[in-house]
Amino acid sequence: MSIEKELNKRSGTKCELCGAEDGLSVYEIPPVTKSSIDECIHVCETCINQIENPDAIDANHWRCLNDSMWSEVPAVQVMAWRMLNRLKAEAWPQDLLDMLYLDEETLTWAQATGEGKTSDEEIKHMDSNGSQLQAGDTVVLIKDLNVKGAGFTAKRGTAVRGISLVADNAEHIEGRINGQQIVILTKFVKKSN
Repeated sequence: MSIEKELNKRSGTKCELCGAEDGLSVYEIPPVTKSSIDECIHVCETCINQIENPDAIDANHWRCLNDSMWSEVPAVQVMAWRMLNRLKAEAWPQDLLDMLYLDEETLTWAQATGEGKTSDEEIKHMDSNGSQLQAGDTVVLIKDLNVKGAGFTAKRGTAVRGISLVADNAEHIEGRINGQQIVILTKFVKKSN
């Protein structure tokens, strides 16, 4: 049975967030580890639009979370938690968040994208000079690094373009050197202008 058919059965052919019956499609909750019904929800176009375009959020549309946050489906709980956190500036979402309970595994999944963290809690990746690194930056190695398992040494002065940040560790970034994707400690790089 396809994921969409399984979701139709689980949701009763309704949006699992707002209850709409038209324009339904499968939405995979990021980060996706394996495409399965457990990581997907059945949602309408309006919900998907507002999930993917935070600037287009209509707070009143999301009052539906008052009901859907009580779903027994972890994927629905995760999306309800994330949307309530996006709407924290309003008064009512905070009240719902205070009532919402997620087990540890579901909460970890909900927080995996950084949703709900204040700027003080956000993990910041800093180079050896204290400059904040962003995904896609170019950095330069400030020290020769032995690359374990790859059998080569990355030389000082090597530019690493298009880095990605390791979400749960401020001291690690990932980059490609000599065609190998490797993890690099931030204390051994400096941001290139």
